[in-house]
Amino acid sequence: MGTTLTTRPARTRAQQPRHERRVVARHWNWLGGVSGWLWLVIVVVPIYWIVITSFKTQSNYYATNPLVPPGEPTLASYRMVIESDFVQYFVNSLIVTIGAVVPAVTVSFMAAFAIVRGGSGRFLRSVNSLFLMGLAIPLQATVIPIYLIIIRLHLYDTLLAMILPSIAFAIPLSVLVLSNFIRDVPKELFESMRLDGATEWGTLWRLAFPLSRPAVVTVTIYNALTIWNNFLLPLILTQSPDKRTLPLALWSFQGQYSINVPAVLASVVLTTLPILTLYVVGRRQLLSGLMAGFGK
Repeated sequence: MGTTLTTRPARTRAQQPRHERRVVARHWNWLGGVSGWLWLVIVVVPIYWIVITSFKTQSNYYATNPLVPPGEPTLASYRMVIESDFVQYFVNSLIVTIGAVVPAVTVSFMAAFAIVRGGSGRFLRSVNSLFLMGLAIPLQATVIPIYLIIIRLHLYDTLLAMILPSIAFAIPLSVLVLSNFIRDVPKELFESMRLDGATEWGTLWRLAFPLSRPAVVTVTIYNALTIWNNFLLPLILTQSPDKRTLPLALWSFQGQYSINVPAVLASVVLTTLPILTLYVVGRRQLLSGLMAGFGK
C-alpha cells in the first residue's frame, strides 16, 4: 500500500498570521541604535555646554554647575567680543573666502570642461595628472615655499597673501568633482549645440554650467568651509591685528580672555555661526555632490 505525500503551498505574506508578521517587523538592531544615541550624546553635550556657558557671567560660571543653564542669561560676553574688533575680523574672513572661492571655482570649471571635452591630447592628460597630483600635497608641506614666494612678491601681511594660496589648494579637488559631473552630460547634447552653431564658450556656459550646477554648489560650499576655517595661512602670512581672520582672532581671544571662559565661548559661537548656516543651507548638495564625485 503506497503512501501519498502532499505538500502544503507556501503562504504568501498576506496569508501569514498577523502575529508572525509582527515578530519579523520588530527585529531591531539594538547595538546600532545604542551606538548611535551614544555618539549623539558625545557630540551634543559639548555644543550644549558651549552655548549655555556663553550666556553666563564670569562669576556665575564658577559658582554654578557647568551643565546647568543660566538662571539669568546675559549677552555681556557677546557684547565684549563684538567690541573687540570682531566685525573687522569677520570682514577679513569674508573677503578672503569670497576672493578665493570665486576664482577657484571659475577656473576649475573651465579646466574641467577642457579636460572632458578637449579630446585625448597629451597636453590635457598632463594637466589632469598635474591637478590629481595636487591632491597628494598637503598644505603643511608647502608652508615654507609659500612664505618665501609671498615675501618675494611683497605681499606679506596682506589679505591677498592668504587668497592666492587658498585658490591654488582649492583647484585640484574642484577639478576632480566638476570633471566627473561634466563627463556625465550626454555627448548628444554637446553635438546638438555644435550643430546649432554654438561656440565652445557658449556651450560651456549655456549647456555645461546649468547641468553641472549641483557640482558647482558642492565645490563652492566645500571650499568656503575649508578657507573660512583655515588657521595656518593667516598665522604664517600675516602679523598685523587688522589683517586677522576669524580663526586667528579666536586664538587671540583665547589668549586675551583666558580666564573669562564665557567670553571665549561667545567668540567660538560667533565664529561658528556663519559657516554653520552655510552648511545647513547646502548640506544636501554638498553630500550628494561629494558622493557622486568620488563614487566614479
